[in-house]
Amino acid sequence: MVFSSFTFLFYFLPVFLLLYFLAPITWKNAVLFAASLFFYLYGVREHPVYLLLMLLSILVNGVAARCMMRCKGERGRRICLAAGMVWNLGCLFVFKYLDFLSDNLNLLFDRTGVDMRLPVLHLVLPIGISFYTFQISSYLIDVYRGQVAAEYSFLTLGTYLCMFPQLIAGPIVTYSQIRSQMWVRVISYGNVEEGLREFTIGLALKVLIANRVGNLWTQVNAIGFESISCPLAWMGIAAFTFQIYFDFYGYSLMAKGLGRIMGFEFPDNFKNPYLSRSMTEFWRRWHMTLGGWFREYVYIPLGGNRKHQMRNLFLVWMLTGLWHGADWNFVLWGLFLFMLLMLEKWGLKKVLDGLPLLGHLYMLFVIPLSWLLFAVTDMGQLAVYLGRLFPFFQRADSSVTVFAGDFLKYGRVYFWPLLASLLCCTGVPRKLYDARKDTLTATAGLVVLFWACVYCMYLGLDDPFLYYQF
Repeated sequence: MVFSSFTFLFYFLPVFLLLYFLAPITWKNAVLFAASLFFYLYGVREHPVYLLLMLLSILVNGVAARCMMRCKGERGRRICLAAGMVWNLGCLFVFKYLDFLSDNLNLLFDRTGVDMRLPVLHLVLPIGISFYTFQISSYLIDVYRGQVAAEYSFLTLGTYLCMFPQLIAGPIVTYSQIRSQMWVRVISYGNVEEGLREFTIGLALKVLIANRVGNLWTQVNAIGFESISCPLAWMGIAAFTFQIYFDFYGYSLMAKGLGRIMGFEFPDNFKNPYLSRSMTEFWRRWHMTLGGWFREYVYIPLGGNRKHQMRNLFLVWMLTGLWHGADWNFVLWGLFLFMLLMLEKWGLKKVLDGLPLLGHLYMLFVIPLSWLLFAVTDMGQLAVYLGRLFPFFQRADSSVTVFAGDFLKYGRVYFWPLLASLLCCTGVPRKLYDARKDTLTATAGLVVLFWACVYCMYLGLDDPFLYYQF
């Protein structure tokens, strides 16, 4: 169920909020848990067994954490942790990576003449499995470390894991961040109002900006990379750069707004990342909860900056790439980011920090390139697109027709969405809103934005969120 849909906005959400606000405090978790299960079941209605998979994750990790608390010896605690992590990562591997491994091993067997074939199951990826696997894993690891006590209420643990505002695409919330709010949280008119405002802003970013500029990237794909000019190629990847940001940022704001309405405080996931002057700074501002997860549960345990820093960074970025998708372009994306980050650690960042304009120009160049590796899964087509971005490195092909004025045609159509995207990336509109958010003008503006979104949704502009596929 997509937040930017009539089903969610006018059916699910009003009914849920009515039941949630009417329920006594001791029943609110039960209402939220039941609604979250329904929300997830609606999303996986063609594969309802995936709801059982998530419920089993609650059961397995809940039992593992309880057993861990009862174990007196370190060996027993480690066995409990290992059992829970084998389940968590095993499920993720089977559904997300098993076919990728089988395909590549079969290709290797074919090329080396080995008479062997591994089965390819073609399993449909359960919605949100990457996010809820990381969330429940962080809970289990924190219990093992002694940072939180095991939760003995399966209802409370299930509510934490299945909470529908951030179940599908984050932000990734650790149990330690939200544990105290599971039973004691403030539900007030002020929180409801602030939550509705955040939700509306996120909805507008998704429907009015991300979906709109995303159409340009869709059309570039439909044309075929062989037939686009160099300016349109840069315009197309700029469109995807804006689309992925406002799509995911919009979702995160909607999730945070829904959480605020219910009395929860979710962590921020973005902090104007496109204003960064280095890739190091960018990844401290982009998808901050994912970066924090890898830092806390992978990078620091491996040794962090203290020892084997290059190895640790390499492993983190390979895992980050694979977390986003089981394909070679994601591996290449992670490797590209690792190389940039190492160059910055070896001295480039110091130069960029000293010359802010150079830093912004550098990021203006490398951010779209990084997203190109992310967006194009076919390696052959990726090479074609790079050839369109940098035609002076490619020999002219007389058999391919390129329309030199195509960027003018699409530029006229998408000028205003691209300009709005660029302006919103600066954070200026948000600062202006924050300075006047308590005024009638700001409130009226949000009402206009909401109904503009509804109209666009009526026209069919309710595309699913990009991060649903990860």
